[in-house]
This record gives sequence, C-alpha cells and structure tokens, in this order.
Amino acid sequence: DVCAFLDDNDIRYSPRVKIAGKSGFDHAIDFLIPKSKERPERFLQAINAPNKNTIGNYLFALDDTRHARGDNAEAYALLNDSEKDVGGDILEALGTYKVNAALWSKRGDVGGKLVA
Repeated sequence: DVCAFLDDNDIRYSPRVKIAGKSGFDHAIDFLIPKSKERPERFLQAINAPNKNTIGNYLFALDDTRHARGDNAEAYALLNDSEKDVGGDILEALGTYKVNAALWSKRGDVGGKLVA
C-alpha cells in the first residue's frame, strides 16, 4: 500500500535500504528518498502497529544513523491508524526527535513533503 501511494504521487524512493549506524549496527529503513536540489535526503518508515516498542526501535535507528548520513536528513513515520487510533504520546515522542509523523488516514498531508 505504501509503495502504491509513493508511486501514485510520483515520489522517488529506494525500498528497504540498510544503513550502518555509529553503533556498528545495520538498520533497515523502509524507504529512502534521495536528496534533490530542493530537499534533503528523507527516511520514511511505515509503522504498521505504532506502539512504544515500534516507535522506540525506529527512534533508536534514526539516532544511530542520522549522523552517518548527515544531520540534514529528514525523518518521516507513516503510522497505520486503520485498526487502532494512534495515541498522542506516540506523536509527541516522534515530534521530540524531529520525526514528521503522518497517519495513514491522512497520508495525503505528507505527500507534498516527499516529492522533489
């Protein structure tokens, strides 16, 4: 579904990219959107079951890899809210780490930030 959304919106991406972190661990990012003249590199993670554990894992991976890829990289999380509401604590935690969170039900709101 996420690939179809990206394709439908003409968003360039590389799926399932492994990035080495400063810890020495490799982290899989669901989608890497390359840098352009207008926009920095962007990480996009599709989180099917947004909860404390899945968000914590993503935040660790981001913190571990951001320095290796450059501090200008932007991070996005596409959160599945089709079966269960996403709590404000999840959105707040992502915001604290400068992750642009988007609910799947409102995915159109983030599409423009991923183009170019």
